[in-house]
Amino acid sequence: MSKVGFNAGLALRAALVTEKAAIAASKLAGRGDEKAADQAAVDAMRTDLNAMEIKGRVVIGEGERDEAPMLYIGEEVGLGKGPEIDIALDPLEGTTLTAKNMANALAVMAFAPRGGLLYAPDTYMDKIAIGPGFEPGLVDLDKSVEDNVKALAKAKGVSAKDITVCVLDRARHGKIIETLRNMDAKVSLISDGDVQGVIATTDRDTQIDMYIGQGGAPEGVLAAAALRCVGGQMQGRLHFRNDDEVARARRVGIDDLDTKYDLEGLASGPTIFSATGVTQGSLLDGVRIAKGRVHTHTLVMNSVDKAVQKLRSARPV
Repeated sequence: MSKVGFNAGLALRAALVTEKAAIAASKLAGRGDEKAADQAAVDAMRTDLNAMEIKGRVVIGEGERDEAPMLYIGEEVGLGKGPEIDIALDPLEGTTLTAKNMANALAVMAFAPRGGLLYAPDTYMDKIAIGPGFEPGLVDLDKSVEDNVKALAKAKGVSAKDITVCVLDRARHGKIIETLRNMDAKVSLISDGDVQGVIATTDRDTQIDMYIGQGGAPEGVLAAAALRCVGGQMQGRLHFRNDDEVARARRVGIDDLDTKYDLEGLASGPTIFSATGVTQGSLLDGVRIAKGRVHTHTLVMNSVDKAVQKLRSARPV
């Protein structure tokens, strides 16, 4: 697909899809039911995608076909006419956050031409990411945490104590956190939502300089699609905990299990990314209802013209 199809019109249409999913999920915020919130977002996203004039295929979804009615890997969406698009999505990134009405839950989606997104299995991925404006190869998964922080600090003309690194608050990241604190770097811990963590490196208002850690591989592809739109650097390597996860990778055509993917390897060609806040967050405001209208806050990006927009919408409840 040419870059022509990946225009502002398609980007705004993508924003409508994540808005609908976010609104649906927000109705379950604070209700304590993760599955119901996720299902509401899935249903809304599927309905809106199926109304689009696209030949869409889900390549990053919520499991395989036998796990339907979630939007599963390989599911065909759209009206079956128009551009052939591969879709990465997480209708509700932060199911626990939503159920507990905590910050930073998002509805997230990315578009790319057919074959433009890594067909990532549902496994873990080691990740490192920084925002745009730096010499290529500045950070590397194969370097130590200390070396990566020092390299970024030098490039920014500051000391390590001025660098803020976002890390998922998990026991598996204990050594990373300890290293960062021994360097006197700032650590910003998040309980969930590493798509938001990676994207935060591109937004100066978040004051996040780097993302490091191990999270979901599908979320890694979604985050890479966002970075592809605005620049930045990201590397990821799949991490397998058992033979079943290796088998998942084989099923989606991954033969070299040790590949270190760069941004181009995770998301290539033109991409569109959209995320709408479900609950209040550091990146986006959450859905709110006031004076009979429902208000949303959406980040939409298009790699063709490097456009980054934050859209505020209001519609009748």
